Amino acid sequence: MSIIGCQHLQTYKKTSKNKNTFKWIHAVFVVNSTSKSLKTKLGNSRCRVCKKRGPFLHACLECVFFGCHRHIREHAKAQKHSMSVDLTYGQMHCNQCHDYIYDSEIDAIAMDNKMKSKTFKKRLFEIDSWNPTADEREYLKTKTKKICITPESTIGLRGLLNLGSTCFMNCIVQALMHTPLLRDYFLTERHKCKGVPGTCLVCEVSKLFQEFYNGTRVPLALHELLHLIWTHARHLAGYEQQDAHEFFIATLDVLHRHCLETMPNLKSVNLGKISRCPCIIDQIFTGGLQSDVVCQKCNGVSTTIDPIWDFSLDLGPVTLGGRPPSSLVDCLERFTRAEHLGENAKIMCSNCQSYQESTKQLTMKTLPIVISFHLKRFQHMKEMEKKISTIISFPEMLDMTPFMSRSTNESPFPSDNRYSLFAVINHLGNSINAGHYTAYVRQLQDYWYKCDDHVITRATLKEVLDSEGYLLFYHKHVLEYD
Repeated sequence: MSIIGCQHLQTYKKTSKNKNTFKWIHAVFVVNSTSKSLKTKLGNSRCRVCKKRGPFLHACLECVFFGCHRHIREHAKAQKHSMSVDLTYGQMHCNQCHDYIYDSEIDAIAMDNKMKSKTFKKRLFEIDSWNPTADEREYLKTKTKKICITPESTIGLRGLLNLGSTCFMNCIVQALMHTPLLRDYFLTERHKCKGVPGTCLVCEVSKLFQEFYNGTRVPLALHELLHLIWTHARHLAGYEQQDAHEFFIATLDVLHRHCLETMPNLKSVNLGKISRCPCIIDQIFTGGLQSDVVCQKCNGVSTTIDPIWDFSLDLGPVTLGGRPPSSLVDCLERFTRAEHLGENAKIMCSNCQSYQESTKQLTMKTLPIVISFHLKRFQHMKEMEKKISTIISFPEMLDMTPFMSRSTNESPFPSDNRYSLFAVINHLGNSINAGHYTAYVRQLQDYWYKCDDHVITRATLKEVLDSEGYLLFYHKHVLEYD
C-alpha cells in the first residue's frame, strides 16, 4: 500500500484551505473533539437527499454536502467533486478512483485530531510497524518466492485424520482454522508463550495454523491437540464419540486459561459493566448478555450483564402443541422475548422491598466479533435421548440489530451489526454419542468446502444453507474501531 494517496488527492492537498477543511470536518464529525462538536454532529449528520443518518454517511470535502453511500456518489458525479470523507471511520474516498485512499499526511492529521479528543479510545489491538532485524533482512533476500492465494488455491485447506471417533474434534478445528481474525492473529505470531513447552494449548493451535497455511496438502493427525484437551478437560478424555459443542466450549475455556497463564502482561478491558479478559479468545468470541428482570408491581428493573461465548437456542415448541421455530431468526426472537416467571418464581424487588412476580428478558449488550449458535437438537428425557431434526433455515448474512439492548442514551447513529456466515457444523445420526460430524467452511470470500475428516470437497452456498445445521459460526461483517 502506498503511503501517498492518488493523484486526485495530491491535487486536492496542494491548497492548504482544503487540508484545513478535512481537519475541521474530521475533528467535528468523526472524533467529536468537544461537546459543541457533538451538538453540531447531531444536528447536521444526515443525508441531504434521503434524510437518513447512515450507515456509511459521507461529507463532501469540496462543498457543504452530506450524503449516504448512494447519494454522495451521485452528488460527486453531478458536481464533478472528487474527495469525500466517511464520517464513521474518517476514511478519504476518491470518486474518480472509485476507492478509499490512504495517505500518510491525511492520516497524521486524523491521528492528531484523535489524540486531542477526550473521547478517543485505543483500538482493539495495538498495531505496530515491523522493523526487520539485520538477520531477517538477510533471510528475506534468499526467500523471495511468494505464496499467492487465488480462487483455485488450496492453501488453508487440509484434511484431518480420524483417530477413532474424533470427527467431533476435526470439525471444530476446521471452524477455528477458518475464523478470519483468529487466523490473522496466529499467522502473525502474536502469541509469546512463557509457559512450560508441550503443555500450552495456545502454542499447539498456533502451530496448527502454520501447518494449515504452509501450502502442504497431506492430511494432519491431531494427536497432540487431543492429548492436551484430555489433560486439561478430563470430562472429554476417552475414545468414545463426544459432543462437538461441548468440545468447542471446552477448547475455548482451555485456550482462554492458557493465554492468561502464559502471557501474564495482559491487562483487562471493560465490556459494558463487566470486565473482559484481554486474551485473543475473549476479544473475538466474548459478548455481553444483558438480563432485565422487571417487577410487575412497580416496574422496577434489575439489570445484570454477563459474558457469553455462544447462544444455545431451543428448537422445541414453546407450549404443548405450539409451533416450533423454523429459522434462526425465529430462535433468536424467542431467546430475546420477555418471559413471565410465574407465581412460583417470585423475586425480591429492590424497589418494592418485597417478593413480586416479574418478567425476564435477555438481549445482547455487546456483540462479539465471532458469534456462534448452538441449535439444541438433542433432548434428554429421563433415560431417553431424542434428536430434533427440524429444518432450521439460516441466512448467509445476519443482522443482529433487533436483538440488541436498548438504552435511553442510545446513539442516533446506527451501528453495523451485520454478520456473515463462515462455518457450519452438521451432525449425521440420531444420538449425540454416535453418528458423524462434518463441517462446511468458507475459503476466501465466496468459496465453500465440505470437510469430512481427511476428505475435502468443493461445495456450493446452497448446499451449506440447505444443510441441517448444528453449530453455526458468523463473523462480524464490518469491524469497528473505537
